[in-house]
Amino acid sequence: MTLAMLGHRLITDRLVIATHNPGKLVEMREMLVPYGIDAVSAAKLGLPEPEETGASFAENARIKAVAAAKTSGLAAFADDSGLVVEALGGAPGIYSARWAGPEKDFAAAMQKVETALQERKAETPEQRRAQFVSALCVAWPDGHLEEFEGRVSGTLVWPPRGTRGFGYDPMFQPDGFERTFGEMSNEEKNLLPPRGRGLSHRARAFLKLAEACLARP
Repeated sequence: MTLAMLGHRLITDRLVIATHNPGKLVEMREMLVPYGIDAVSAAKLGLPEPEETGASFAENARIKAVAAAKTSGLAAFADDSGLVVEALGGAPGIYSARWAGPEKDFAAAMQKVETALQERKAETPEQRRAQFVSALCVAWPDGHLEEFEGRVSGTLVWPPRGTRGFGYDPMFQPDGFERTFGEMSNEEKNLLPPRGRGLSHRARAFLKLAEACLARP
């Protein structure tokens, strides 16, 4: 099986997942399983983490994918994602991970978001609207790129609920659901049609990528 798109074909079954984030790695590997892709993480290959200097999710995903593709000599698949809160002017946005600090303390990051909302007296669901955004990029060693974006809208709840997922999941309740992402299994969030709904931002972006670039074995 090959990863392919019109006019460009990857002649190997191996793909680097350009992340050092364990939670993202699990989700991205699970999405690739139906396509028979042998996915190896950048961390396992010992690839360095490039500095994310982009001004958007798409730019940072591109930086990570291109760096991994050039270093490994394989096609690389990268995600950059985060929480965009309307009442906070789009923050934390591309700095979502940085709000958790060097210790990746997302309990503290969620408290930081909540404190900022309280300072703005954002108390009603309408005032606590947010989106999760995911930008995906596939980069080939020859410089070819394919890029996709997925979004899911919802409301921020407090206190956080659930211990599943990672990051800001426990405080994000997607539209049309009574549970937060932190209360949902990976299968509920990320399982793609026809077996699932492709609910999460990452699943929605990956579905676009799969339709354009992947073929089931």
